Amino acid sequence: MKNKRIAIIGAGPSGLAQIRAFESAKKQGKEIPEIVCFEKQDNWGGMWNYTWRTGVGKFGEPIHGSMYKYLWSNGPKECLEFSDYSFDEHFKKPISSYPPRPVLFDYIQGRINKSNARDYIRFNTTLRWLTFNEETEKFTLFLDDLKNNKTYEEKFDYVVVATGHFSTPNMPFFEGIDEFPGAVMHAHDFRGADQFIDKDLLLIGSSYSAEDIGVQCYKHGSKSVTLSYRSNPIGLSWPKGIEERPLVTHFEGSKAFFKDGTSKEFDAVVMCTGYQHKFPFLPSYLRLKTENNLYPDHLYKGIFFQTQPKLIYLGMQDQYYTFNMFDAQAWLSRDYMMGDFKLPSKEEQRKDIDQWLEKYSKVDDPKEDVDFQADYIKDLIQMTDYPDFNVEKVGEMFKQWLQDKEDNILTYRDKTFRSVLTGTMAEEHHTEWMDEMDDSLERYLMKEDKAEKKTAVLS
Repeated sequence: MKNKRIAIIGAGPSGLAQIRAFESAKKQGKEIPEIVCFEKQDNWGGMWNYTWRTGVGKFGEPIHGSMYKYLWSNGPKECLEFSDYSFDEHFKKPISSYPPRPVLFDYIQGRINKSNARDYIRFNTTLRWLTFNEETEKFTLFLDDLKNNKTYEEKFDYVVVATGHFSTPNMPFFEGIDEFPGAVMHAHDFRGADQFIDKDLLLIGSSYSAEDIGVQCYKHGSKSVTLSYRSNPIGLSWPKGIEERPLVTHFEGSKAFFKDGTSKEFDAVVMCTGYQHKFPFLPSYLRLKTENNLYPDHLYKGIFFQTQPKLIYLGMQDQYYTFNMFDAQAWLSRDYMMGDFKLPSKEEQRKDIDQWLEKYSKVDDPKEDVDFQADYIKDLIQMTDYPDFNVEKVGEMFKQWLQDKEDNILTYRDKTFRSVLTGTMAEEHHTEWMDEMDDSLERYLMKEDKAEKKTAVLS
């Protein structure tokens, strides 16, 4: 086992889950392989590692993160709780169900700080290219040490791709947008609502990012927010100041024209048009090619690349479940790499993939999406020793969350849920979400009486 080498590409939630899976085996007294995790940022956390930068970072690499200021969890924290590290254990007290980004990042770091994860990670290092030798059955990785401007290569037996798929934007073109006088950006480069105060804002897309950015900009003082959809509207009951219109046909100056014949002047445009699965470090025969969906083809159990199972993909699905799903995937891939889980024949793998794809083809609404992903996670957990959790109960919370958003998009974050791990009921936040303009960890963890005083001073 000592001679076996494993490369993990990315130290976000999926990459960290893979490290944690190996550490869990090590605590049980098992001998684990040599693990090296390559992370191009200077800290772990992936998307949760917020940066003010857009475009490229300090070493000229494309910025990975799409996080922005004032981002609060848009789903209950009880739905993403790690099975082996509860919110109670981390915060030592109940907190609300919809924490802001710095609070969730603190929780992610809390679990990983209990481990020796940093010993496995080479920060400021990016993978440029990868090859596989059929004779030696080893990968050669060509790597750049960004800080020291040094290129080198190393060989590995397995490669785990944990780079995520929300960092390379889809950027569509509309006639006349090249002459639009205001700001035009993708949600990937959105860093907060401040620049859109008193502005008429157009968001193109009907994804969760359009919904969340639109509501945030409304909350922080945009004059108006218009969401333009391609196929179907989000269809929520929007407050006055937010509206939906069909897809833009073209622009004339600062005016956008829509398919229903209407038009409106705007100060800025944000493309909330999704992301591409992009793996520039992989040759085409090893590259996962898929759209964003709940079950990408060519991955056995949603993890093992069928034509080369020594290449493992984590977190490549569209997601309702997140952290706990990445964990279940990482635990099973660990078992495979350590020889404790055997893959069936390629024919059996294909049959299993086709059964899941057939099941997925019959899913046609968000609640059925939740059930499908719950079934997928249960399938993974029963094959490994990842600590079990009540997947169905989490699914019920997701469905309630969907209903809460339909009931009132501005107040759903004030709702509370009960942890399926500890039974702890979340506390109401000391300030209603629409009135809370400070997303800092310090403000969030403030006691209620102090928070009330601070709010009174600010007002």
